[in-house]
Amino acid sequence: PPARPTTHNLAAICHQGRGRPRYPPSFFPKSGSSHFRRRGHAMNRLESWFRVCCSGHLEQSSQILCCAQQAWKNALSLFCVEEYSTMTLPYECCENTGEARWSCFDSELPNPNYTSKPGYNAPEIPEEPGFTFDPNTC
Repeated sequence: PPARPTTHNLAAICHQGRGRPRYPPSFFPKSGSSHFRRRGHAMNRLESWFRVCCSGHLEQSSQILCCAQQAWKNALSLFCVEEYSTMTLPYECCENTGEARWSCFDSELPNPNYTSKPGYNAPEIPEEPGFTFDPNTC
C-alpha cells in the first residue's frame, strides 16, 4: 500500500510522481488478476489525485499536505468499497475502520518516501474523476 502523506514525503509525492509505477489495463493478464487490477487502479487513482493537490493552485505547503492526505484517504476508502463489491476476501486493511484502517495501510510500506524508480517514466493514465479537496477539513 502507499504511505500516508507526511511533511517528510510530500516533496517526493509532488515532484517525483512521473517516476512511480502506473498500471494501465495492458499491465495485467486478461483473466485471474482482478485483485491486482483493483490495487493497480487504486494506485493510478491516487497518483491522479495527488496531481490535483500538487498542481500549483494551492500555495501553502500545509494545504498541499492536507489535500494529499484527503486524496490518500479517499482513494483507499474507494478501494475498500471496490474490495467489498467482489466475491473475494477484501484486502486486510479494509476490514478495519477509522484510524485503525489508516494505520494498517500505513504499515509495512514498500516505498514510504515515494521515491521514484530510476529510469522509469510513467505512462500517461487518464485523470481520475471523483476527488475535490475540502480545505475546511484541514
